[in-house]
Amino acid sequence: MSFDTIIKNGSIVDGTGSPAVKSDLGIQDGKIVKIGDLTGLEAGKVIDATDQVVTPGFVDLHTHLDAQVFWDPELTSSSFHGVTTALIGNCGVGFAPVSQENRAYMAKLMESVEDIASEAILDGMPWDWTSYGGYLDSIQSLNPALNIVGLAGHSSIRFEVMGDRSMDKGVQADDQELANIVKLVEESVEEGAVGFSTSRFLGHFVPDGRLTPGTWADLRETKAIQEAAINAGGTGAIFQTVNDFQTRFKNEFEMMEQGAELGCQILFSSGVGEKGDGGVSLFRDFFEKQEARGNRVAGICQTRPSGAFFGLAQMSAFTKQSQAWRDLMALPNIAARVEAMSRPDMRQKLIDEGIAAGTMKDLARMLHPFGVGEKPNLDLESKGSLQQLAEETGGDPVEIYVDRLIASEGREFFNLWMFGAPIENQWKLMQLPNIVPMLGDAGAHVGFFTDTDSPTVLLSELTRKHGVYSLEEAVHKITKQSADILGLKDRGILKEGYVADINVIDYDHLSTRHPEYVNDFPHGGGRFVVKSHGYTATLVAGNVVVENCNHTGARPGQVIREFARG
Repeated sequence: MSFDTIIKNGSIVDGTGSPAVKSDLGIQDGKIVKIGDLTGLEAGKVIDATDQVVTPGFVDLHTHLDAQVFWDPELTSSSFHGVTTALIGNCGVGFAPVSQENRAYMAKLMESVEDIASEAILDGMPWDWTSYGGYLDSIQSLNPALNIVGLAGHSSIRFEVMGDRSMDKGVQADDQELANIVKLVEESVEEGAVGFSTSRFLGHFVPDGRLTPGTWADLRETKAIQEAAINAGGTGAIFQTVNDFQTRFKNEFEMMEQGAELGCQILFSSGVGEKGDGGVSLFRDFFEKQEARGNRVAGICQTRPSGAFFGLAQMSAFTKQSQAWRDLMALPNIAARVEAMSRPDMRQKLIDEGIAAGTMKDLARMLHPFGVGEKPNLDLESKGSLQQLAEETGGDPVEIYVDRLIASEGREFFNLWMFGAPIENQWKLMQLPNIVPMLGDAGAHVGFFTDTDSPTVLLSELTRKHGVYSLEEAVHKITKQSADILGLKDRGILKEGYVADINVIDYDHLSTRHPEYVNDFPHGGGRFVVKSHGYTATLVAGNVVVENCNHTGARPGQVIREFARG
């Protein structure tokens, strides 16, 4: 017997949570056909996985690659971090269904919510669809490197039906409007959406300052949508939400429970606060209540504190309060900004106006420098904030900030810990069985930060270094558990007969790299890219798409439209 590919001598972590097993793995026609001793058998390609770990490909449950896939079908940076399947359309935002007259507004809305330049969206996508199925067809025509699963979004559907009033607080859909919303939801799911997404988050604004369509939708509307998703897609259809846990805590849990009782798979973004256990016990109680009722509820969370990268790319701490900093950031690129701030008079002016602004008094404790090495200093021990550095040296945080930017030639970034902290509470949250630690937001906020290295941080930092999970537990979270949430068929574990979405990982040397700021989006738009060390090979349907952090040119990804339900 011969194979297309044999992966030899690897330590197989199959995604089920079972202990690793030394074995070979044979691939034929995009499927795993044999796991066992393949000594003496031939293959067109042999991958030596000695002293390496072999896992299923990772399933990313929260991305915003909806537009980027059209000009970057290799789907970087996700593909640099072992992801083989990405869920798009989260947070209620997307580009289908959409009529021709509403395209520009959807682009502006995505720019406002997810910080993706609207000009890149308008010019970088073909816009050769109106329906959700047409949008998925357009993605498939690209032959993406990775698999894509899509959610129909509340923003596009509600705006399509209700127009401008869809964003007005207190305005609800009338009977005919609700019927039209339901119709579009059903059509979208029938055409291949895995479910529906909405945003209730009070930080998601449209260009005029109102909140996104769907934010103020009442339980009558969300229930009708949940029923429509199930009617079209079957039990287990996704209802994804980012919630308003600040002002409508009880209402948000009621909305999710309502959908779970109807038969939806609930998927929501979770996080922690600073007081007490940060809300972990509330999430635990909710999960246990739903599990006792046989309901399907899952949450996702970040693998590290993050929120913005301050430095000389786009984000600065002082531009609102300081003319000198505004002038600096108006210069065309990082090199020009470094040259300007290196002049003694400009350096002092930046320090003086930065101190006068007063913003660092609150920010210094939240800013954590990444350092300048090949690997970023993630500071998961919480010992290296800018405030802590200032206290240790007796210096001023602003002066330290300026001088480190000069010394690093603008390469260093300061990670603003807005979400995912305090770490002690975040790690408690991760211990809940219904939580998947992989909220990387790939494709969104690309000019301000990137957490697309979430799976690498999970395995190298949280698992190997800090022991938050065992290797088998961590892999299970981002493979089988995530695949089961989406209802993926024949994916998520390493098993004979399953699709060969696989990672070969040099686990002992696995690491994320220092983020880089590049200008490779349409119209020269800038973004952060983060690469990795340690992924020997990432395979999609048996094809090596990334080898040692280099794309091979293979693009075998599929838009997945059929799901295991019931």
